[in-house]
Amino acid sequence: MKTTLRSALKPAIYYLQRPYRLFHEYNRANLRPDLIAGLTVAVIALPQSIAFAIIAQLPPQMGIYTIIVGSLVGALWGISNQAHYGPANAVSLLVAAALTNIYAPGTANFMLAAGVMAVMVGILQLTLGVLRLGILVNFVSHSVVVGFTAGAGLLILIKQVGPFLGISLNTANPLAALQSLIANLSHIHPETTILGLSSAILILLLRKFWPKAPGSLIAIAIAATAVFALRLDKAGVAMIGQLARTLPPLVKLPLFDWPMIHRLSSGALAVGAISLVQTSAIVRSFASQSGQRIDSNQEFVGQGIANIAAGFFSGYAVAASFSRSAVNFKAGARTPLAAVFSSAILLIFALLLAPLAAYLPLTTISAVIILIASGLIDRAEIKRIWRGAPGDAAIMVVTLLATLFLDIQFAVLMGILLSLSLYVVRTSIPRVHAVLPDNRFRHLTYQSQKPLCPQLGIVDILGDLYFGAVNHVEEAILTQMEQNPEQRFLLIRMHRVNHCDFSGIHMLESVARACRDRGGELFLMRVSHSVSQLMKSTGFYQSLGSDHFLDDDEAVSYLFYRILDPVVCIYECPLRVFKECQNLPKQIELAGIPHEREIPAGSVLTITPQELWRQMRADGSNAATAVSPAIIDVREPREFKRSHIPNAHSIPLPTIMSDTVKLPNDRQIVLVCRTGRRSRRAAYALQQMGIMNIVILHGGLLAWEAADLLEAVG
Repeated sequence: MKTTLRSALKPAIYYLQRPYRLFHEYNRANLRPDLIAGLTVAVIALPQSIAFAIIAQLPPQMGIYTIIVGSLVGALWGISNQAHYGPANAVSLLVAAALTNIYAPGTANFMLAAGVMAVMVGILQLTLGVLRLGILVNFVSHSVVVGFTAGAGLLILIKQVGPFLGISLNTANPLAALQSLIANLSHIHPETTILGLSSAILILLLRKFWPKAPGSLIAIAIAATAVFALRLDKAGVAMIGQLARTLPPLVKLPLFDWPMIHRLSSGALAVGAISLVQTSAIVRSFASQSGQRIDSNQEFVGQGIANIAAGFFSGYAVAASFSRSAVNFKAGARTPLAAVFSSAILLIFALLLAPLAAYLPLTTISAVIILIASGLIDRAEIKRIWRGAPGDAAIMVVTLLATLFLDIQFAVLMGILLSLSLYVVRTSIPRVHAVLPDNRFRHLTYQSQKPLCPQLGIVDILGDLYFGAVNHVEEAILTQMEQNPEQRFLLIRMHRVNHCDFSGIHMLESVARACRDRGGELFLMRVSHSVSQLMKSTGFYQSLGSDHFLDDDEAVSYLFYRILDPVVCIYECPLRVFKECQNLPKQIELAGIPHEREIPAGSVLTITPQELWRQMRADGSNAATAVSPAIIDVREPREFKRSHIPNAHSIPLPTIMSDTVKLPNDRQIVLVCRTGRRSRRAAYALQQMGIMNIVILHGGLLAWEAADLLEAVG
């Protein structure tokens, strides 16, 4: 019991020890670049934190607390060297959408609920990380994130038009916002609008001509100076208001207020999912450039602890920010301590500059937010997805429209559900198709334009054999078998089957029975070790036979020389599908004997194995059946010696038209071959000569053997 508990706690203990490993392994040579990166990020992070808090409809002070606590804790317990945690655009919008449906913005309950939601999100993310379920984030389509962030960017932009112009708008949805804007055009506040436009233009000019400059901070400083100098606050320009000069205070959260927890649950789930997906994408993006190895579970743990800490220290939900992370990366951050330094510098900035917020115009903050929000609409990526797979494009469009016109947390969950549904659909219908050798006989590939071998079918399964996919795979294989009824042998390539469950074993057993029912066999090639172990533990390996599991290189040769009938290749098949067929002598065109494709349907009568058996065993006293039919076997002599119907006479197909062959005309003649192809050709040729007392054995000797009639007669 103690060993089991220790094993269960070991991953959690390892993840929680991340700060110790970080400081213990820290190289002092990274101190200077990390300090420079931390200072650079802090300069742009301060105005961002205020802007994002406004998006969340929370006091600007909460945004500052969130970025100080989030960047510090996220860096200590996260895994990325460059990711910077704190308030983020899309997450802030989600928080606002979830909370405004429950409490009025600006109230104490609204702010407490933001902290409770952050803790709920953190507990969810921490649990996923400790349980090592970081892989779950891979099941959310990239299209969901692109669609949601584009929709969130539009919503944020729409919501900031009112403060930017100094008017009040109805922003319930884009259409309502447009109607409200048209109705309020005459009420636009000139001073507010001019100041907002000037700030936006200044930021854009700085981006173009001085891209490394902290454009947002410079614009905010100039706007605040203009407000102070021109007394614009007295002219009706709205201000942020003075901020408190305090450390992030610890707040007592109503964590056991179950009605509140219940109402916040759907929003917390949406925030947790989007922040995980967004953060994972950011972390992977910078890791691919820096070469860092990423542990998704440690990242989940770090983000979870950061959210819990932010909730308790007067903040709200956090995630990695792409813009801050990009600045951190470009500034030369080498370790997560760069974000720790930025947190400390932000705290100093907040304590020193808090009084100046009294002159900070809301329209300038709106200009900053609008420019940031426009960056969320990744037009290039939207075009790529639109031109790509239809399923991904549909998910993106549905998520975007749902974000604009439905409850935003519902839109997120719906997008995730759609991506999971697409994954299930794609994995439940893996491609199953027949393959043939290429022109050089080196690889087996799908070539729909080429005819298949009449004896051997080779099928490629491109996906796993789990309970959701086996019905599709079985139907595809059986359909191919129905379309090629003379293919008795089937070879399944399983090199892309990485997983197989018990339903997959049942499916393979069903296919094996279908092959045996038509007198053939099922063979498998390139079965993975894990799948092979399951086959052995379930008894399928033993029942199919170890000689039915083949190596890729020798599979076709083994089947051709040991299993397939070369007589069929010589007399019945005009194709040269495999390399082994190339040197075989073909005798498809025999003098006086038409090819099967020239024989009209229904022109040759057949007799079933059961009816022929009854005629052979009939009582001699019955006049109708006193004379047994003459059974002529048109196969090759070596085939005849191996097995034949009792009392049958061997007259091979090439010689049946010879003048030396005398066929009886006083009784019925039954022609027999392996499958019925050769006997049909012989019967039709003899009918053209006027010999009409001829039928053929339906299904040939294979059908006779399948009915166990060799034993019954013998």
